[in-house]
Amino acid sequence: MTDLLDTWLAGGTPPPRSVIKEAVKESLAALAELAPGHSVEVRVPPYAAIQCIEGPRHTRGTPPNTVETDARTWLALATGRLNWTDAVGSGTVKASGSRASEVGTLLPLR
Repeated sequence: MTDLLDTWLAGGTPPPRSVIKEAVKESLAALAELAPGHSVEVRVPPYAAIQCIEGPRHTRGTPPNTVETDARTWLALATGRLNWTDAVGSGTVKASGSRASEVGTLLPLR
């Protein structure tokens, strides 16, 4: 992770949008590689979304198992700067469906 992202995650000035986008996409790709599948959709608007975790594939409408958050929260979770339970409890992560919490067991990404 770049110094710009580290500074931002520590409460500093946001880096350029392109830096955030790249970090979000790379970390989501790492999650998809770690837990391949289509049971849970993880969304970090406006940057990216993936499907992960083995199980039934969802193809129409809003998936029953979703995780949605902003880029800063996602990157803090992915790097271990933020705890899943705290993020869900504070409302910065919206996790719905019976399998969405499985994402939290995969964080931080290593």
